[in-house]
Amino acid sequence: MDTKKLLFNARAIHAGSEPDPTTGAHVSPICRTSTFVMENVEKAIIAGYGDVEGIYAYTRYANPTIDAVQRKIAALENAEACLMAASGMCAITTSLLANLNTGDHLVAGNTIYGGTFAFIKNIIPRFGIEATTVSTTGDNIENIRKSMKSNTKIVYIETPCNPTLGITDIKKAAEIAHEAGALLYVDNTFATPYLQNPLSLGADIVLHSTTKYLNGHGDVLGGAILGSKNLIHKIDGEFMKFMGGIMSPADASELSKGVKTLGARMEIHCSNAMKVAKFLDNHDMVEKVLYPGLESHPGHEIAKKQMKNFGGMMSFNVRGGFEAGKMLMDNVKMISLATSLGNVDSLIQHSASMSHASMSKEEREAVGIADGQVRLSVGIEEADEIIKDLDQALNNVKKALNL
Repeated sequence: MDTKKLLFNARAIHAGSEPDPTTGAHVSPICRTSTFVMENVEKAIIAGYGDVEGIYAYTRYANPTIDAVQRKIAALENAEACLMAASGMCAITTSLLANLNTGDHLVAGNTIYGGTFAFIKNIIPRFGIEATTVSTTGDNIENIRKSMKSNTKIVYIETPCNPTLGITDIKKAAEIAHEAGALLYVDNTFATPYLQNPLSLGADIVLHSTTKYLNGHGDVLGGAILGSKNLIHKIDGEFMKFMGGIMSPADASELSKGVKTLGARMEIHCSNAMKVAKFLDNHDMVEKVLYPGLESHPGHEIAKKQMKNFGGMMSFNVRGGFEAGKMLMDNVKMISLATSLGNVDSLIQHSASMSHASMSKEEREAVGIADGQVRLSVGIEEADEIIKDLDQALNNVKKALNL
């Protein structure tokens, strides 16, 4: 069956989920092995480093269970190839190092996940690689062009970005990068392939923390790198196989199950998030809501153009600053205080002290991360229950601080 012709939910369920060829098992068993016994030396030579599909030598090079989930996610992102990693950060760091050499230059959005920001700021320079961070959202897209140099090899963006939900025009970013002979990397974790396909808009590499929405249940760590066969082969053959940051077969199997319900989950995440955003936008304890689904959001029109819907992530600034934000964290009851996102249950965190603690106060303020800003990952519980919990927590903060 050619799964490329199927609609999204059908692809999510059937791509990479073929019955086991040996037993006919409807759900293939996990290939939980480190090494594979080969019939003869000829096959051992062919197996090499896992470059021949369907021939396996060692799980660090290739494994049937990992291959299957790679095919599934590639089908959803309209990608020629996918490479799984042990975590989202492993996917980011490995794919960047694979295409950067000493003397090269990188341009990155200045509002990105804190771990990525720290890697670009603190680690990449140790390899003699220069990095420039600029605002790329909305009308600031031309900042990319202004920052390009003759040695720029990669433009790196998140959209929507973490945690301020800024929106960058992917098509325009790709045009600017390609004019200079650079690659465009897009972290698509917040949007997911259900809402946005950066490769179809001109991106060269798409990245995911599959820990988040793709798995959706908070019990798997993983990352994904997607792009052309040539780019993925280079990242895999020259770096991943030797750096060793592969996903385990057990996690690959668990992830495959989670991905099957991605479309259904995202519909509820998006519907709930819009209701929650409108509620917060009208609450007297909230100074500002950052959600691209609101018409007041500066990236609303771009998001409408390149996304199917607006996602389940938002941030909002609580009146009362740092202490109010901290107090809100301690007053929610159903919503969990946790640093991750994309789970079926709602998660909340304080960006300044958690996901973006690696940034200085000045760096955070420069990109719009306020001291009282909290990030909310809206789950698939009933929207009324999420709103009820936020309302009682905000009212408790108001009373405690006499605001």
